Amino acid sequence: MTNVSNDFNDLYVPYKALLIYNCNRENDTNINTDEANAVYVESYDISKQGNPINAHPLSMKESIALAELLQSSAEMQNGFLKSKGLLPNNLLYVNPDNSGYAIWYSPQQERDLFFVKSLGIACGKAQVPAMVWKATRDGLSVFAIKGKSKPTAKTVLHHAPYFNIYDDGRVCMGNVNINIDRTTHLENFMMQWEQYFFGSYFSHTLGGGRKTNINIVQLWQQQTTSDKKFPEEALVKNGLTLNQLIR
Repeated sequence: MTNVSNDFNDLYVPYKALLIYNCNRENDTNINTDEANAVYVESYDISKQGNPINAHPLSMKESIALAELLQSSAEMQNGFLKSKGLLPNNLLYVNPDNSGYAIWYSPQQERDLFFVKSLGIACGKAQVPAMVWKATRDGLSVFAIKGKSKPTAKTVLHHAPYFNIYDDGRVCMGNVNINIDRTTHLENFMMQWEQYFFGSYFSHTLGGGRKTNINIVQLWQQQTTSDKKFPEEALVKNGLTLNQLIR
């Protein structure tokens, strides 16, 4: 049990106050979403008499001090997208903010795939192409790449040759229960998203763009009934490079 008696013996006095102003301009069609909800923070010093004085815009120094104070609080500490040790070799980029994301790649490999019966594709093991993954806590985008080398910023991306994927790479997860919280470490984050993706049933095509150079149903009928490596000539470029995924 923690002894908190000393906390009651210490005398805390106010020395700083913050006043937050909000300007809601949602009805103004000439500004973007960020401008429509503009926020201004004013800082006050507190006099010996306990009165707010010296009103001024919150300074950068004060902002940094406040951020460090909040981050040091036990309630604000978390392991989200923090590595348990050395960074994984297949990690390409990570932004560990609470609303951050990670980008990584997976090599050509064999995976268990699941398809709804109406597609006429047998569920089972199949060779899949090398892939680039980009994920936040609640969303996933996937892309395909050619070759066996670790991708670089200039690596050309291709449409991921799967069902349930929009033209921009976003994955429709359907009714998959995504359970990634603020304590999820980087390694588990990457593993969970791959399991969610390959563990769900592929069911339908999305968007109007062509994602493979051959019929996608015939492609996976072929792959699930043989042990042939994925035919990279079936991949279609999507006009992006890896560097463009970093925002």
